[in-house]
Amino acid sequence: MSFFLAVCIALPLFSQARGKIDIPDLKGYVTLKCDFHIHTVFSDGKVWPTVRVDEAYREGLDAISITDHIEGTRNKSNILFISHNHSYNVAEFAAKNTGIIVIKGGEITRSMPPGHSNAIFLTDVDELDKPDYMDAYRAAKTQNAFIFWNHPGSESKSFGQPDTTLWWPEHAKLLEQGMLHGIEIVNGGKYFPEAHQWCLEKKLTMIGNSDVHAPMPVAAPGMHRPMTLVFARSATPEAIHEALFERRTAVYLNEFIIGEEKYLKELFENAVEWKIEKTDLKEELLVTVRNKSDLTFHLKKTNHDPRVVYFRNISIIPYTIAPQATQTFTVRLLDGISSGDVNFIVENFISEPNKGMKYTIKVRK
Repeated sequence: MSFFLAVCIALPLFSQARGKIDIPDLKGYVTLKCDFHIHTVFSDGKVWPTVRVDEAYREGLDAISITDHIEGTRNKSNILFISHNHSYNVAEFAAKNTGIIVIKGGEITRSMPPGHSNAIFLTDVDELDKPDYMDAYRAAKTQNAFIFWNHPGSESKSFGQPDTTLWWPEHAKLLEQGMLHGIEIVNGGKYFPEAHQWCLEKKLTMIGNSDVHAPMPVAAPGMHRPMTLVFARSATPEAIHEALFERRTAVYLNEFIIGEEKYLKELFENAVEWKIEKTDLKEELLVTVRNKSDLTFHLKKTNHDPRVVYFRNISIIPYTIAPQATQTFTVRLLDGISSGDVNFIVENFISEPNKGMKYTIKVRK
């Protein structure tokens, strides 16, 4: 190893404190914050692999996968290129004792169809360097990799996707042969509702990633990166691998959580505590809600018994529960009723394409 590479590998990672994102665990599972699509100078990224580990450490992530391009590697002809495995080797060494799990991966970068896909949990990325894309996917499958389709709804012509986002016959073939396990429903700042629907219909895992090439503070100034929330049995590579194949994920984009309703509902219920109290007014109840998480919730009332009055002054603007905050609102039970349902949608918990999650709180005098 050259002196230059040795110095770069040894750069300190603890210049800043370990970040923390408080998102509830689910029963029997820990919620791991992951980004499975990032790039370095070993393809078309702008930073050394150690920087990706440092960013993950500062941002409170639990796992990353560096997925440098296999085809069209910009640096393949220069002194940096050693092997498609090298970015992982550098990052994995740097991540020791940080708590960051680094998963070996690579991006199969082809025109549409089938487009770009990531394979993670590889043993040898070099084996994916094949002229025929099907041979590359077969090599990933042989290594028991988890394979997902990247940014299917991208409007960029460089990705070969037409104006209408399509599910191609090539994707059906990959799915049938066990070589497609998930889809990015979020890439960078973009949400792809068509991909969300495909995941629901075809039983594919929902994935969300940054696809970052620049330094993270430049790519996402003042915001958290998009990430996949993995509901794993433990914070280990093996548990993440199992959870991905079992489709236990949700996607975190800005203030949005996107995923299957059963996971979103449990996240919501584990994040908030409700306390309902009587007041001196016969018809009125005081509802206190405490948000124990770093998530934001935007609640919008829906069809309900008109004798149950709540969120009265915000019929258009959602009722927002801020992170780590305790808030109160009143519920009035009119016409002598003693109980009722407070119905609302958590607008930023997306359980179906572009649709918020329905929820009800029952109140009683």
